[in-house]
Amino acid sequence: MTLDKENFVKISLPIKRLDGTSTGEIVELDPNLFGLPRNDHVMYLAVKVELSNRRQGTHATKTRDEVSGGGRKPKKQKGSGGARAGSNRSPIWVGGGTMHGPQPHDHLLKLPIKVKRLARRTALSLKAQKGFIDIIEDFKFDVPRTKTIAETLKAFKTEGQSALILLNGNQPLVVKSCRNIPRLAVKDGIGASTYDILRARRLIISRSALKGLSEGLAHE
Repeated sequence: MTLDKENFVKISLPIKRLDGTSTGEIVELDPNLFGLPRNDHVMYLAVKVELSNRRQGTHATKTRDEVSGGGRKPKKQKGSGGARAGSNRSPIWVGGGTMHGPQPHDHLLKLPIKVKRLARRTALSLKAQKGFIDIIEDFKFDVPRTKTIAETLKAFKTEGQSALILLNGNQPLVVKSCRNIPRLAVKDGIGASTYDILRARRLIISRSALKGLSEGLAHE
């Protein structure tokens, strides 16, 4: 999929400490990752595929062959003044089977890899261009510190809002520090999906995660 790089937006952001103060460093975000023009359709496709693939597909209703009952004719053929009936498992009877009801099936959808990557880059670009991204120094925890994470969210004015912290790789201590805070998610930066990015109001990206994103996602 060819993109016009002349329309890419250049964005620079300060690198901040966990307390919200600036380190004095300015990082220029990769335009291939954060400067793309808005593309609602490609983001819609990525979100649709992810949510569809999460479905178990185990919903089911019983047909007239599967409900209990039946056997003898429920009433005589004539003389009752009503319609003829051959079985109480008929869909028009209370307790009978269901017509055209849902049956277990696979909801799997597929999307080309390039489209998936473009959708994630477009989602990151949308957040960056709306001013919903902060770059921070890497977390250095020796034990879980939920209070530190809560103070960081307050410093970045995201307290009570949905937020997503992107890290470089798996960092169990940071994950444990965040898991008791409502509306806060933690993901490996390169593994965060379009849906993860869009459903959070703000993104907090660590310095090393930003580097990993630029190396692994920005250039195809």
